[in-house]
Amino acid sequence: MSRYLDKDPECKGGDGGLDLVIEARPRDLGGFTVRRLLPSPMRRLVGPFIFFDHMGPVDFSSGEGLGVRPHPHIALATITYLLEGEFVHRDSLGSEQPIRPGDVNWMVAGRGVVHSERTSPEVRARGGRMHGIQTWVALPQEDEEIEPRFEHHPRSTIPVVTRPGAEIHVIAGTAYGAKAPTGILSPTLYAHARLEAGACLPVDEEHEERAVYVIDGRIECSGKAFAEGSMIVLRPGAPVEIRATERANVMLVGGARLEGERHIFWNFISSSKERIERAKADWREGRFAKVPGDEVEFIPLPE
Repeated sequence: MSRYLDKDPECKGGDGGLDLVIEARPRDLGGFTVRRLLPSPMRRLVGPFIFFDHMGPVDFSSGEGLGVRPHPHIALATITYLLEGEFVHRDSLGSEQPIRPGDVNWMVAGRGVVHSERTSPEVRARGGRMHGIQTWVALPQEDEEIEPRFEHHPRSTIPVVTRPGAEIHVIAGTAYGAKAPTGILSPTLYAHARLEAGACLPVDEEHEERAVYVIDGRIECSGKAFAEGSMIVLRPGAPVEIRATERANVMLVGGARLEGERHIFWNFISSSKERIERAKADWREGRFAKVPGDEVEFIPLPE
């Protein structure tokens, strides 16, 4: 494969596709550090994506693990995608679902949902590595108050598209002619591409807004080099190719721009500031539903 790619005449590059570059900012989530890309002072959303965290990689010793206590969401959908590790999702709908590498957890908060994410006792006992991407997708205004729901899509159900030197897992929405099973509510691009050294990949031009995030390795895009932790936001409609200068994992992110402004406070997103104030009061006063099997602990509302 590498010998073929070294001679690939279709890898052209060009310098007209870059809009801006966002560098990851470390955030401590109570002893667990993530790298946050969105929202950024330079860009709040890319398509419907309003939150983008790169978790790890982190190596947990025996007895350690992920322990995200119950917390609420409104008017968004969460997408969890792991490259390594395992933990258990629980929510106020009664869902209890382990997620493993290549699986997709899609939770639509709508009018309100509470969930937790914890390492199981069995996995915690042996320790291990955790590495993944967590994102939030803002919902269209007409869907902000829909009934919450949870979907789990095993790795075996996720479409895989192959290109020379590239394997693309379509996590949500559409890319390269494939459609993910995830129940999206607006046009979405979300895919994980594994690239061999020397591979060239045109970024799907179907979607209005697009970005490329480098999980690991190194790539070139529009004549510039990028390493782990960089999100490259592309100009709408510009034909862009990325080239892996070494083996790399990248996320392709984007979709249609949402109508109207979105406000953010903590875990709440809404087109209405008044709706966020109501959600704050509901959480403070205990009016959100509990998570079965995880009813005792919770994350307090920030003051």
